[in-house]
Amino acid sequence: MKIYNTMTRKKEKLITISEGEVKIYGCGPTVYNYIHIGNARPICVFDVLRRYLKYIGYKVVYVQNFTDIDDKIIKKAIEENSDYHTVSEKYIEEYKKDAKGLNIIPADVVPKATENIENMIKMISILLDKGYAYKATNGDIYFRTRKFSEYGKLSHQLIEELESGARISVDESKEDPLDFALWKSAKEGEPYWETPWGSNGRPGWHIECSAMSRRYLGDTIDIHCGGQDLIFPHHENEIAQSECCTEKTFANYWMHNGYINVDNKKMSKSLNNFFTVRDVAEKYGYEPIRYLMISSHYRSPINYSIEIIEQCKAALERLYNCKNNLKFFISHSRSNIDADYTDFKNSMLSYKQKFITVMNDDLNTADALSVIFDLVKDINTSIDNNIIDSKEPAEFALDIFNELTNVLGLLYNENNITIEEDIDDLIKQRNEARKNKDWKTADEIRDKLSSMNVIIEDTPQGVRWKIKSDI
Repeated sequence: MKIYNTMTRKKEKLITISEGEVKIYGCGPTVYNYIHIGNARPICVFDVLRRYLKYIGYKVVYVQNFTDIDDKIIKKAIEENSDYHTVSEKYIEEYKKDAKGLNIIPADVVPKATENIENMIKMISILLDKGYAYKATNGDIYFRTRKFSEYGKLSHQLIEELESGARISVDESKEDPLDFALWKSAKEGEPYWETPWGSNGRPGWHIECSAMSRRYLGDTIDIHCGGQDLIFPHHENEIAQSECCTEKTFANYWMHNGYINVDNKKMSKSLNNFFTVRDVAEKYGYEPIRYLMISSHYRSPINYSIEIIEQCKAALERLYNCKNNLKFFISHSRSNIDADYTDFKNSMLSYKQKFITVMNDDLNTADALSVIFDLVKDINTSIDNNIIDSKEPAEFALDIFNELTNVLGLLYNENNITIEEDIDDLIKQRNEARKNKDWKTADEIRDKLSSMNVIIEDTPQGVRWKIKSDI
């Protein structure tokens, strides 16, 4: 497999530290509110990465953290007349609900920042001893950015070109505007932890991920991933503090997903185009959101709009229709174990190979979906032309179809199972009415099915149904 490495700006063959095993760290959410649709993209994309690496035979160790102490969390606690722990625990649980709705496999390790303060203090102490960090007059601990000669290597910016301003905190207590906080001394009423350097407080954001990655995955990891917005300064700062502490490469590969826009504009509360995952899911369901997040190559920007999410729903309906058609055929057809389906099976297997080829090319989920829809077209044609004429080829096709859609984490909607059962019951009732020549009831049931966007077809095997798509 080849992946695009942000560090080198080129696709590179994945060569892991330990053969057959991949260690991945993904930056998790700061838990002070519901996650927005921009947050959903890295969650979904790197869930697919994890699924695919397992699919092709790797053992994957995936760590994704929760930042549960932060300025935003403290501010939220003050607004709600609460405390940081109550706020963070509340939104961790809300995150889990959304992640489950998006069919995200929970990480192997899900550490909280507050559970790793001791590890952060140890790293900061090493940086202080080495002269890479210093204690400011206000008690904060800062990292001497210019002392790390390779600073800027991930974002490909020369340190001389970096000026104080956007995204760089300007503070008179710093030796240099480029220096960043490793530790923040506590203000009155704020939560704090004791330190050996006599400055009670809490960690800076950047040191959290370095300490948790090091604790659970070691000094050097295979892949560090996150949103494009984290390249600078967050990931740049992680590299600096980690490599100065351990004197080892922090991560061998860096993967970053592209931005998400809303109606072709940057998502922003000021533009009133800011949507949480919960907002969208309540109206359209979670699965169309997941589909949207993997429908384009992960490094490309994607656009959210009502029209696009409706297109995602329609695409999913086509996939569900194919699955339902095969399940129907299997349950209503006889076996023919003596028939030779070698050519058909080889045709089905060719889609699996095409899927692997495009996914091996930097996790190209967009092309992977195209392969699946080509497979769907082939399956539907094979049913119509009686190439699929018994249980055996239908079951083989369904196995391939399920295998590929499972890698992308699609077609998991449990509600769809209930809908299928409802439709099957109505079709049975209609068949019984037709058998009894109760045409009025049969027509009423057909109308009801039509109102549910269900198209029914009479076939030699019985009545087959599919969901009608408006797009």
